Amino acid sequence: MQKSTRFTVTVALIVALGGFLMGFDASVISGVVGFIETEFQLSKIQLGWSVASLTLTATIAMMVAGPLSDRLGRRPVLKLAAALFAVSAVASAVAPSFLFLVIARMIGGFGVGAALIIAPMYIAEIAPAEIRGRMVSFNQLNIVIGISVAFFSNYLILMLGQSDIAWVESLRFAEWNWRWMLGVETLPAVLYFFALLIVPESPRWLAMHGRDEEALQVFEKVGGPEQAKADLAVVHASLSAEAEQQGSSIRQLFQPAMKLVLTIGISVAILQQITGINSVFFYAPMIFEQSGIGTDASFMQAILVGIVNLVFTIAAMALIDKLGRRPLLSFGLTGIAVCMFTLSYGFGSATYTLTAESIDSLPALVDRDSISQLQDVSYDSDVAFRRAVSAAIGADSFKQHESSLVSAAIDMNPTLILFGILGFVASFAISLGPVMWVLFSELFPNQLRGLAISFAGLINSAVSFGVQLVFPWELENLGNSGTFLIYGLFAVVGLVVIMRILPETKGRTLEELETILVRS
Repeated sequence: MQKSTRFTVTVALIVALGGFLMGFDASVISGVVGFIETEFQLSKIQLGWSVASLTLTATIAMMVAGPLSDRLGRRPVLKLAAALFAVSAVASAVAPSFLFLVIARMIGGFGVGAALIIAPMYIAEIAPAEIRGRMVSFNQLNIVIGISVAFFSNYLILMLGQSDIAWVESLRFAEWNWRWMLGVETLPAVLYFFALLIVPESPRWLAMHGRDEEALQVFEKVGGPEQAKADLAVVHASLSAEAEQQGSSIRQLFQPAMKLVLTIGISVAILQQITGINSVFFYAPMIFEQSGIGTDASFMQAILVGIVNLVFTIAAMALIDKLGRRPLLSFGLTGIAVCMFTLSYGFGSATYTLTAESIDSLPALVDRDSISQLQDVSYDSDVAFRRAVSAAIGADSFKQHESSLVSAAIDMNPTLILFGILGFVASFAISLGPVMWVLFSELFPNQLRGLAISFAGLINSAVSFGVQLVFPWELENLGNSGTFLIYGLFAVVGLVVIMRILPETKGRTLEELETILVRS
């Protein structure tokens, strides 16, 4: 590897740690929800807020991070994001109340939004054209790795809490398990902050602000002296062209000529989230617990979700330019629908019966006299079972012992649920996950691309926020079967719509696509 390439790869890997922190911060909450629901006595909507609050502030940060980085620089904004991640992790870990926890998570959301926008922007601005795609892909790959590591970290902390190791007991892992799950993010956040100190400012930003000598020095490290001069000239030509272009406005997005391309963009943005991916990423252990396998096994199976997501994301990166966007979307959406219907069937066919033996196996804190009135009564839905048990022993006691009660009563095939979830994640990771962002970079005309992507991204985030917020409420009121059935129906409708209106974009220039999609 040449010295210049080694420098570029090193810088890209450091900056892409922002993607790792984003993925970790977003999904670490999956292991926490069950514990904070009991500790803070949360309603289902409050539980949803504890998860979705991060997405709310991330959306705000996505809108302001770009302009802020134009003023302050890419590196300062990334350092600010790292600091926000660290502050959020510490504040979340020591949160004395639900409100404090939500505010701490919202602070982290600002870091998530900033990292999501600025990290790939910085890498694209410093990497040579011939390796730019691979360098930028580090960020997306790190997001997926961050999600996987969060699942593993949660499981490791849960297991350590059950051990009798002296240092573990002194740190009170058993008592403070969810606090350690959230607090451990402080370590990579601090590492990211200090690693950014050796990263230079973006050469394009330096050129934008008249600091050509500094920009030239960075370009020389990337491609050598002669190439550096050529790269700087290209940047200046691009800046001049941008200055001459007429500014875009939101009104232009809604012109008749933009109807088709905007319909496609909005449809894909909604579909990526409305099929439930963040319900799985952010509530995976809770979902697996509903199949009756218990808390420990549910955390272990959540690790499999992260691994499958990582493997199939890599597969998508390898296939997207070979097979095309439409085939991947067609395959993925079909798989999503099939898996969601499988989950709906699996949970719908479950029965819940507390026998004398299963009641004896319950934790000692469960009131035997109250629960015994439900002995040998069978329930055909999780909703009916939860309501009956809550009425018998009290809602607070049910929340505290829900996993044990479901495990004791349920009769179903948990393997079917595991394969349904893993199949869904694989189908998403090879299609809607990466394809949406590729399509966004291709569909919209040059003059409106930045504005259009921001608009579609805002819709995507808003739908994500809604899905995360209402998922616990859906499980409580619609049941597992009904909730996954809705996601499956959305996938079917989305498949029909997308296949009718989306042309294949593989191998076509941006100008060709503009001719096809933007109809005057």
